[in-house]
Amino acid sequence: MNKLKKISCPICGKQNTWDSENAFRPFCSERCKLIDLGEWASETRKIPGDSIDSNSLPIDSDAADEPDDPFLR
Repeated sequence: MNKLKKISCPICGKQNTWDSENAFRPFCSERCKLIDLGEWASETRKIPGDSIDSNSLPIDSDAADEPDDPFLR
């Protein structure tokens, strides 16, 4: 017996199923998928945690040398 998992769209809450026929899963539609993408792009949605100060990251001495890629020279 093939039971399809019922899920709620994270944007609008509409009930839909998690199956291969739902190309936008976990969203109910392309519209909700694009709304979510826009929220991540505008940083309305973020993964919780402390911000990283790029100045505090260790410098890889190999990476500090000239790049191996001739297009980056």
